[in-house]
This record gives sequence, structure tokens and C-alpha cells, in this order.
Amino acid sequence: MTKEPSVLVKTDLPLPLFIRGKVRDSYDLGSHLLIIATDRISAFDSVLPNGIPNKGFVLNQLSIFWFRKTAQLVPNHLVEAVEDVHSLDTYIPEANRFPYPAYLAGRSMVVKKVKRIPVECVVRGYLAGSGWAEYQQHGTVAGLPLPKGLRESEELPEPLFTPTTKAETGHDLPLSMDEIRKLVGEEIAEKIKEKSLAVYNYAREYAQERGIIIADTKMEFGLDDGRLILIDELLTPDSSRIWDASLYKVGQSQPSYDKQPLRDWLVASGWNKEPPAPELPPEVIEATARRYEQAYERLTGKEIK
Repeated sequence: MTKEPSVLVKTDLPLPLFIRGKVRDSYDLGSHLLIIATDRISAFDSVLPNGIPNKGFVLNQLSIFWFRKTAQLVPNHLVEAVEDVHSLDTYIPEANRFPYPAYLAGRSMVVKKVKRIPVECVVRGYLAGSGWAEYQQHGTVAGLPLPKGLRESEELPEPLFTPTTKAETGHDLPLSMDEIRKLVGEEIAEKIKEKSLAVYNYAREYAQERGIIIADTKMEFGLDDGRLILIDELLTPDSSRIWDASLYKVGQSQPSYDKQPLRDWLVASGWNKEPPAPELPPEVIEATARRYEQAYERLTGKEIK
């Protein structure tokens, strides 16, 4: 798989903007959306001034990879992976067409426009991050009691479904199953839990065969005429904690295939975590880019040239 040209911080297409997120820009195509994964990167709730080259390509291609792999478990919103920009002619009326930028190939997808369920469906297979912090204080993760004596990064007795709110700003907050039932009803709430665990378990087993541990992940769902489908991104380094199994050691934090070099540098820089974020040095940008590329190559078996 070949790299596409870099999209640094912002796209600007002559289409109605549906939403501009921290990382992705979505444009309204009527009954569909065009989602573009940019090279923007965020940390500590701030979008950084530098892009990470090739990051958007990796996020988009990995999501497409996993949407196709898990389609037999739960349907998803993917309609077309844009590999040839002229495929957009199918979704954009002739009068509204424009010279499509080359970066759309490989970095964008056309998806169904559905009703988003405002829940971050988090599944944890290992004791890490905020789960480890809570366990140290209370012996629980998301309020769920766990056996005593577990160590940092230890595999949990079974994967846990620990949903949260999807906050537009600030931090997500834990959600109980009762709260999800009130949001979407008993049947959909149970399906969300069942499908989240099924997708995680499938992906974890697939990754393990390739020497990768998916410690935890978060996913989102929507309703397509009442039918539950996966949306947004899936099992990327931005939405998952991904470890190299050969380096895994219980009792300590693990190096991740994500923006860890960037976060480490920001902490060491003394930044107060308030906007604006500082400029990143070239070596941090390069190290972070390589982490994303390695995750893609290890999971898909395809090399980014």
C-alpha cells in the first residue's frame, strides 16, 4: 500500500460540512457522508499545531480493514472505500462535482448517514489506563468489582463492557446499562453490549495470531432505520490500546502503537495542557508517525512504502 499525500490540519471542499472533529472532517452528500481522516492529532483534549504524516491514511485504512473483517458479526456504515476519487461521481450530482483532491484516495470513505447513539462502547481486556487507576483506588473498573491482587496491564478474567458518555468537550463519564436502556431501550442496549464484546473478542484473537495485543478499544454504533450498525472508526491506534506481544510484561505500563511518543514529549515539555499546544519537534513527529505505520503493517500484513 502506497502513502497518499499528507493532509495536515484541515480540508476545504465545496460541499456542505457535516462536522469537523478533532481528527476527521465529514461532508454531507445527502443520504451519505464523506468522511476524511486528516493528519491532525490531539492530546490532552487539544488539537496540536502539527500534523502527523500518513496518520490519516492509517486511520482510514485500518477502519476499512476492520469494518470488512467484522461485517459478519455486525453490519457497519461503510458504503465505499474511496481508492479512486472518480468513484465519488456516484454520490455527487454532476452539477455539484469539482476537481477532487488526490488526497481523498486512501484517506476517505463514503458511509451511510444514520442516527448516532451517544455512547462510547468501551471494551477492556487488560487492566490499563484509567481502569488501572480506578482499580488501585477501589478494586473496581467502571464500578465493576474485580479480584484482588491484579497487576498493571494484567489480562482480565474476562473482557469488560464499560461504556461511557460521548462528550463533545471535556471527559467522558461512565454509563450504566440501566442508563443505556433509558436512552435506546432494552433490546438495543443488550445488542450494543453483545456486539461490542463480539467485535473485540474477534479482533483480539485475530491480532494475537499476529503478535499484537489489543488491550482495550472503544467503538460507536448508530441506528439505520432501527437496525444497529457500527459507525465512526474501528480498532485504530486512536480508538484502541495496541501492544506488541513480544514486549508485554505484566506489572508495568506497556509501549503502545499510538501517540505515546507525543504524549511523553508534551508531559516532559512542561506544557500546562491548556490551549494552545506547543509545536512538536521533527523527531517526535517522526517517531509518532512510525508507531501508526507499524500498527497498520503488523495488523494488515501490508507495507506502507
